[in-house]
Amino acid sequence: MRCADALIKILESNGVKFIFGHPGEQILPFYDALRSSKIKHVLMRHEQGAVHAADGYARVSGEFGVCISTAGPGALNLVMGVATAFKDSIPLIVITGDVDTDLKGTNVFQDIDIEGVFRPITLETFHIEDPDDGTLKLKKAIEMIKHGKTGPIHLNFPKDVLNDYVDTFSLTSENVEEKDISLTDVGDAVKLMEMSERPLILAGTGIIWAHAVNELRDFSLKYNIPVATTYSARGVLPEDHPLCLGMIGLRGTTAANFAGKNCDLLIALGCRFSERTVLGIGDPEIIHVNLDNEVLEGDVKIQGNVGQFLDKMKDITVKNTGKWLHELDNHKRTYEIKTNYNDIPVKPQRAVKEILDASDDSTTISDAGTHTTWVTLLKKVTRPSSLLFSGGFGPMGYGLPAAIGASLADPAERVVLVVGDGGFQMTIQELAVIAQENLPILICIINNCCLGIIKQWQDMHYRERYEVELENPDFCEIADAYRIKSKRVNAPGEIFDAVKNALDLNEPYLIDIMVDKEEGIILPKLKP
Repeated sequence: MRCADALIKILESNGVKFIFGHPGEQILPFYDALRSSKIKHVLMRHEQGAVHAADGYARVSGEFGVCISTAGPGALNLVMGVATAFKDSIPLIVITGDVDTDLKGTNVFQDIDIEGVFRPITLETFHIEDPDDGTLKLKKAIEMIKHGKTGPIHLNFPKDVLNDYVDTFSLTSENVEEKDISLTDVGDAVKLMEMSERPLILAGTGIIWAHAVNELRDFSLKYNIPVATTYSARGVLPEDHPLCLGMIGLRGTTAANFAGKNCDLLIALGCRFSERTVLGIGDPEIIHVNLDNEVLEGDVKIQGNVGQFLDKMKDITVKNTGKWLHELDNHKRTYEIKTNYNDIPVKPQRAVKEILDASDDSTTISDAGTHTTWVTLLKKVTRPSSLLFSGGFGPMGYGLPAAIGASLADPAERVVLVVGDGGFQMTIQELAVIAQENLPILICIINNCCLGIIKQWQDMHYRERYEVELENPDFCEIADAYRIKSKRVNAPGEIFDAVKNALDLNEPYLIDIMVDKEEGIILPKLKP
């Protein structure tokens, strides 16, 4: 059996349904093997689109995504998306082809130190020189991201290795044993919980990857402990639940940030303390549970699976939290954002509010731009993985290909992309994939004909504006060229019905909403 065929069988045995990629010479043996597989290949129009699509697929499905590319330029085109997944701890298997083994390092056509490029932005990067080692490394990589720290793992296969035959082949993997949680640490955590009068759970995406959403909810309800979340974990407890305070930190809710500042115990589960999160935290005792030992902070640091930790917390005694919850209720007032503007051009916050109201509980994907803030503040998230955004890296152009992956991960769920005109044009070519696959994705462009946040920074800190005005094409005509229906909206009263009507069609659709370029957002206080 060729190495390439063996790799496909390993992926099949691990439940892989989709591979996102773009072919090239050095990865062709893999494509040849893929032809006889039930795995569907999704031909993206750019390698960056392939990795972002795999990322979106992983976030919605809860399983690892897979993307592939050829050597040299193909592999380098993956870098943006791999870094995005790395910063957000998204599990991906990234497979690249390479020049033949005997040519590696000789500066031949498309030869480059690709492992050196990928090493800082992956959990591991493997250069494969032997077909048997290649199958072992792929099985190891899958076990690592299934049972350990989540993130992208890269495997680089020279073309001759993909074509070579394995001597032995088995689908059996060496199990990566999860680290057992220290009973001593658990005991220390229990002591802190028993003494706490104002506890707060801070839930991160480790809850989702550990498939421990139900365990978190049971834990919170049993002990009457309020829950705040990071951005990516929004929905692990529905945001309309009495114990859910919403997102903490920058752009967080009043209640979540008050709780973070005033709790006496913070139970941090499956998250890291980024600079945007700690804005909402005071000086409490901290229990921190995470698979990644490098991010652990606080008084009781527990390396391990959050589901395993919650399982050990089923029979403890805690103090009554009624007084604390009553205090938090007084801070649960909704931060009133004025959206009922009737101006033309449309105010962007009005546009986003109309989109969210009309699309209700659909999966929402936000690109990077001023619209992201409005989506963050106005969206009520009631289920996990239903609001996607690259919070750790924030690249423009993430949204469109991520929407493709999200739609394929859950075909029964409508996907609504909210994207700026700048970010949309970063990966606009992926409209071809949406059309070709007939994916029922609704694309809502918040079109202010400029790079809005950059314009606002320059208004605030610099005397002049530099290179932010966009002379955009007609996005509706572009959609038409891809055989995607579209509509341009100029008035706020038209948006709700336009979104509703588009969603009723259950097919690809684009709405171009012309908004006021002078309407900004409240920016964090950063040095110019």
